[in-house]
Amino acid sequence: MQIDNTVLAKLEKLSHLKIDDSKKEEVIEQLSGILNYVDNLNELDTEALDASFSTLDGGTPLREDTPRSANNIAKDILSHAPQAKDDFFIVPAIIE
Repeated sequence: MQIDNTVLAKLEKLSHLKIDDSKKEEVIEQLSGILNYVDNLNELDTEALDASFSTLDGGTPLREDTPRSANNIAKDILSHAPQAKDDFFIVPAIIE
């Protein structure tokens, strides 16, 4: 896929970014380079690889899932709030 002004305009619209006209050629060149680099991955032969391939023997190490005995995180966070009630932040209404 080649990046041209049409594709760049669509990317600008989708990303809600405005690229300065003096920088457009440079951005097109950079994006094309990125796509060419990623396209090199299509040359890799991955047919023999298992979808769950891992470099770790025995899979991902897991820790034991144990609940915390004294969990005061919510109270600690709410203690810094300007207003809080019943374990919730109180904020000004923004919907009229």
